[in-house]
Amino acid sequence: MEGRRRPGAVVDEVPQNRVNGLPWSQADALVAVGAGMLDLVAYLLVSQVDGTGSVSVPGFVFLVLAALPLLARRHRPVQALAVVLALQSVVNVLAPMGPHFGAVLTVALYSAARHRTWPVTVGAAVAAAVTTMLSQSMFRVPSGEGAISAFGASTLVAGAGLAVARWQREVAANRRLLADRAVAEERRRIARELHDIVAHHITTMQLMAGGARANLADQEVVRDALITLESSGRLALREMRQLLNVLRAGDEPDAAPPAPQPGAEDLERLVDESRLAGLPTELDVRGPRRPLPPTVGLTVFRIVQEGLTNARKYAGPARASVRLTYGPDRVTVEVLDDGAGVPPQDAAPSAGDRGGYGLLGMRERVALHGGTLEAGPRPTGGFAVLADLPLVAEESAEAAVQRQRGEVVYR
Repeated sequence: MEGRRRPGAVVDEVPQNRVNGLPWSQADALVAVGAGMLDLVAYLLVSQVDGTGSVSVPGFVFLVLAALPLLARRHRPVQALAVVLALQSVVNVLAPMGPHFGAVLTVALYSAARHRTWPVTVGAAVAAAVTTMLSQSMFRVPSGEGAISAFGASTLVAGAGLAVARWQREVAANRRLLADRAVAEERRRIARELHDIVAHHITTMQLMAGGARANLADQEVVRDALITLESSGRLALREMRQLLNVLRAGDEPDAAPPAPQPGAEDLERLVDESRLAGLPTELDVRGPRRPLPPTVGLTVFRIVQEGLTNARKYAGPARASVRLTYGPDRVTVEVLDDGAGVPPQDAAPSAGDRGGYGLLGMRERVALHGGTLEAGPRPTGGFAVLADLPLVAEESAEAAVQRQRGEVVYR
């Protein structure tokens, strides 16, 4: 989930293909190796050009070590930059190469600019320039050439990182805007078609039913009204079925009759599956159990399913608990974990959500029932998802018939 992202952090892509569960990806390792090799080649070339032809073994070792902090450039970019500056200061003392701005330092400063806000980036660029300038001048008064080289290179690298970060934020925002617009347009289209079906066919059915009831003595009129009613109902059913088929476009055809939709009574199965998957999970049911409307029960099930899935994916070593509370006119479900795992860094609908589109789906389900959903990090650590769903008393069939006839129903 994204709820554990540090405030002010610039979102970057999630490292893919992590190496044996380590906190860096194969791409991070390749970048670190590549930058380190470039600095090593530059050091060897400089040692040949200046005529000495000798290579300082301690300088060579520290030059290799300076590339290792790049493995943490995504999660701890500022700390990685600080370690790189310290190690490269040692390299500049042990193996002087004149004014230069190495590949490892370039990658470290660029990563800090990409992942952090501009005030932090400015401070990192100044620190990189000053440290590089002083260490390359052996901590004496630096030359004008060294100062211009250090500050110029730091400014270019930091500016490039900030520019790329801003461009990616705009791209992500435009992508979300286009997706939201497409969803809104599709919803408006479906709403228009449903309105047409209801306004035409259902209204016709209601009028024909009323006409048949008012002319029960005339069998011919009743027969014609019932024929029209049947035809209109069949046409409305076919059109709504076509509309639902559009919504299900791309789904695989059902090879077998669909299984019953899960509900609140299936939460124990979810908890057992979560335990088997390695996440210790407890279920606490409060209040007298009673059957829930199918759609409400399905919403409760999906919320718990998504909450436990996110806890297994992002909470790390943790424990989880599920609490289902039956109230007189509402039901609440809460999914908690006490983990401190690293959330994914990909863009998501909102900065306070973990799980991104999973939480968006939860919010839409809860909103359909007029409920509320709260999701975010807990003050004591971990993450919490709390959904409150109101229960509307269902009208009996007899009461509905009497209401349609205009009779008063007393309860």
